[in-house]
Amino acid sequence: MDASALLSATLSPDTQVRTAAEAQLNQAAEANFSGYLTHLSQELANEQAQPQVRMAAGLALKNSFSAREYTRLREVQDRWINQVDPNVKQSIKALALQTLKSNDSRSGQSAAQFIASIAAIEIPREQWPELMPTLVQNVGEGADHQKQASLTTIGFICEAEDQDLRDSLSQHSNAILTAVVQGARKEEPNADVRNAAITALGDSLEFVRTNFENEGERNYIMQVICEATQADDNRIQQGAYGCLNRIMGLYYDKMRFYMEKALFGLTIQGMKNDEEDVAKLAVEFWCTVCEEEISIEDDNSQATAEGSTEMREYFNFARIATPEVVPVLLELLAKQDEDAADDEYNISRAAYQCLQLWAQTVGGVIVPAVLQFVEKHLRSEDWHYRDAAVSAFGAIMEGPDEKVLDPLIKQALPVMIGMMEDPVIQVRDSVAYALGRICETCSDSIDPSTHLQPLISSLFNGLSSHPKMASSCCWALMNLADRFAGEPGCQENALSAHFQNSVTHLLQVTERTDADHQLRTAAYEVLNAFVTNSANDSLPIVGHLTNVILERLESTISMSQQVVSVEDKLMLEEMQTSLTSVVIAIIQRLETEIKPQADRIMQLMLQLLNTVGPKSSVPDTIFAAVGALASAVEEDFAKYMEAFAPFLYTALANQEEPAICAMAIGLVSDISRALNEKIQPYCDALMNNLLNDLRSSTLGNQFKP
Repeated sequence: MDASALLSATLSPDTQVRTAAEAQLNQAAEANFSGYLTHLSQELANEQAQPQVRMAAGLALKNSFSAREYTRLREVQDRWINQVDPNVKQSIKALALQTLKSNDSRSGQSAAQFIASIAAIEIPREQWPELMPTLVQNVGEGADHQKQASLTTIGFICEAEDQDLRDSLSQHSNAILTAVVQGARKEEPNADVRNAAITALGDSLEFVRTNFENEGERNYIMQVICEATQADDNRIQQGAYGCLNRIMGLYYDKMRFYMEKALFGLTIQGMKNDEEDVAKLAVEFWCTVCEEEISIEDDNSQATAEGSTEMREYFNFARIATPEVVPVLLELLAKQDEDAADDEYNISRAAYQCLQLWAQTVGGVIVPAVLQFVEKHLRSEDWHYRDAAVSAFGAIMEGPDEKVLDPLIKQALPVMIGMMEDPVIQVRDSVAYALGRICETCSDSIDPSTHLQPLISSLFNGLSSHPKMASSCCWALMNLADRFAGEPGCQENALSAHFQNSVTHLLQVTERTDADHQLRTAAYEVLNAFVTNSANDSLPIVGHLTNVILERLESTISMSQQVVSVEDKLMLEEMQTSLTSVVIAIIQRLETEIKPQADRIMQLMLQLLNTVGPKSSVPDTIFAAVGALASAVEEDFAKYMEAFAPFLYTALANQEEPAICAMAIGLVSDISRALNEKIQPYCDALMNNLLNDLRSSTLGNQFKP
């Protein structure tokens, strides 16, 4: 085959040309795998070839050894093991290693990925013994671009997910460390080489445990990493802090000396770095410290409970560092970016996450520093500091003793509820989230007679005021509903007095023409929470709500005929899913009292199943509603089976969509329990479908307990 021409064609903007070339490459791979790999590796190593063609060759080679499914991955790896002659293998590997010398860095990168793919097959089988020594030699003696490509190769090998490879890499820890530490030293003049080395070092840390047990080797590794935090190149600094994070997670028990001598100071310095990506990683180091210390305390508590005397070492790093680190975190909270997307992870959000973990780790020790910050800035003219003060207060709601927090919450609640009127949307959103944290973790500090009415009103006003607040307000309202539900089946609870107004408000919000779909979906979730947690005295309101929700759901069926765009279809399905979820909550709350509405509900579910298209997410929720209805009406469900059974059989046979198949399997259990002997007419068909699912190679083992 003309490899160069075919590879060029795979880069064509013309879809037909590109598709035809990809098909020819696939055919060549199937017809003669050895020849295919040889041609492509020659093209990858060809210094006269165009860079984009060499990259395409590298990508095709890597893809020859890649697959998403484990069984398929083993099949493609077996082709290399069984179909390629040893001499051809040697030639292909030599060409790949040769490409690491290329002046074209992209080709070197492509070769690194290809080498890692072969290494995943051969290293676990103790083949290719010259690979690691060659890479070490390249780093020691090669030109800069060869050093960089070789270090990148080591990084790719170490970050591979193949478990057999990962299990065997510790045998090569000396070679790996020799290469990466040599490249990461401050004496390395080339920043690209040093960056590749520090990245590879981070990827390799899991496999060098034996070396880390040796004090001399450990000291040298830590010295190299600490020096890298002071590099001029931000990439190297980021890589170094990333290494420190991993080391703290893997080798906490070895860190006491280094924390005392260097890491406290280095990480605080890093947190203050003007480069946000560096500062975030320095903050994340302390997140890792907290996560480890929480985990160690949990393990030690469990060991004590089981009568064991073997305890993990615990150094109280977070507690000792509280006076120095927490004030820095609080200042970082005030570095919000008002233009940041809701899911954007910036330095302010990193600091918030760290404060949450810190409070869980040290408990009440964090309170004085946070309280001082809150009192100073809660009424600041700068909205960034008002926002930071509110966020800091919300962040420490889990960890300190409730007796410590209780008077603080009682004092703060009226102020925070008032701040739901703050002129800045970011502050109002943070207040709503902080109120949600209080409801979630410290609801006993909320006095229903004093606080509940203004709290609910402020959250509903926030919900109506701005789409940006929908998520925080709804989350707070759901926590509030969960915490004030009272005992299951109680006649009255703290929500009862507010239930009618809350339901009315939520129905108005979901009906608003200007409501975006996120607001509507979130409001329906709150409605679910209120229905689920309603007391018996609110059941007449739930009964009336049933009619409203069913009418809305019925109206969506005619809407489905008017859908023209993909976006419209997705929004309609989202609405149908939300409404059906409310129906589920109503059925589960009313239980047998739903019987008068059962015919209408089931007819509606069948209509929906008839109208939704393929690959829709709606059937999952419909099946859940049918299961809830079957459990509620029990043997009366038999009258719906003739109409519903075909949909159930189709879902059981739909092995291409495991989620819907799993839902159908669970539904068989619900219906069988509900119908008892009345399931008998459907048993043959159900058993045949279930047996087919058991035999299936498409469905995973979770379907076959």
